[in-house]
Amino acid sequence: MQINELSLSGCYLFKPGAFEDSRGRFVKSFVASQLKINGLRTDFVEQYYSTSKAGVIRGMHFQTPPHDHAKLVYCAAGAVTDVILDLRRKSPTFGNTYAINLTASSGHAIYIAAGIAHGFMAVEEGTIMVYNVTSEYAPDYDKGIRWDSFGFEWGIDAPIISERDKNFPKLEEFKSPF
Repeated sequence: MQINELSLSGCYLFKPGAFEDSRGRFVKSFVASQLKINGLRTDFVEQYYSTSKAGVIRGMHFQTPPHDHAKLVYCAAGAVTDVILDLRRKSPTFGNTYAINLTASSGHAIYIAAGIAHGFMAVEEGTIMVYNVTSEYAPDYDKGIRWDSFGFEWGIDAPIISERDKNFPKLEEFKSPF
């Protein structure tokens, strides 16, 4: 597994080994020892996945302290434009974003440090995103930043967005606890 640090401090792109033969494909998406070597958390306590239609934007999501968490996310089917936003006030990359195309065919994953908002836009029908997180879901600490308030150009005129995500505060209105 190849692990490369991204332009947002504490976030990494994982390029796992993929093995293909006449039966199909095998991808090892998580190796604890490789994360530990790089000083990353491996104490994932919850895993979930979402399915999305093309044109769906989900985000920008995170949990606040004391239930903040690191995430390891990957696209298991389809393709997404994956976006992360640094909300950590003392971070050298505070307020910066990073975007990458994640596809099931690449098998690549993103490790997202606590204090980073995460979202994505599904670019194919039937897209499945898998999330591994280091804290359990805590509804009172589940927060977000409005998807269109931080300067990222999603490249879509009429995205499909939940009412919850539409009503998140704009980045300029958000007081970061990180």
